[in-house]
Amino acid sequence: MFQVRIHGRGGQGVVTAAELLSVAAFFDGRWSQAFPSFGSERTGAPIVGFCRISDGEIRTREPVSTPDALIVQDPTLLHQVDLFSGLRDDGFVLLNTSRPVEELGLGALTSPRRDGPGIRVITLPATELAIAHTGRPTPNAVLLGGFAAAGGVVSLDAVAGAIEQRFAGPVARANIAAATEAFRSVSARWKELDHAPTD
Repeated sequence: MFQVRIHGRGGQGVVTAAELLSVAAFFDGRWSQAFPSFGSERTGAPIVGFCRISDGEIRTREPVSTPDALIVQDPTLLHQVDLFSGLRDDGFVLLNTSRPVEELGLGALTSPRRDGPGIRVITLPATELAIAHTGRPTPNAVLLGGFAAAGGVVSLDAVAGAIEQRFAGPVARANIAAATEAFRSVSARWKELDHAPTD
């Protein structure tokens, strides 16, 4: 089972992102589950979404405490919330920012391990891509395109299908275009990280 935790703020589409990822996994022929966790329900408050993807039936219903991957929709949460709690040692983080990893104070997190690649962090200017394609600063669909490239857990076609089911007409097309650009942007960098030396 592959477990994903999505962090963001109210109004950024965290709940929608978890649902879209779940639908994309279903379109790829897998079992999936998505649900949110709310604190204070207001715009700008931290929100967490959870998604599980499996080749078999999913019986557990509790929040994801040991994720294989994190999607961080708002980089201002980096030093306000314990985002990386429980993240697997070989997991990965997809982070919405235009800043390089080196500037974010995540050096200890991304240090290579002798027994494997360690935690990999991919940055993606998802908000900027969303604005360019849709005119709105909602990074969720963009990040799912990047996630498809990084994890290989869902396909880009399935992400596009989930977006098309949720939205309509020009809104769907714009979000699919943004997700596709994100997929292309992340693909090459993911291959570099996946083949990086471990010592």
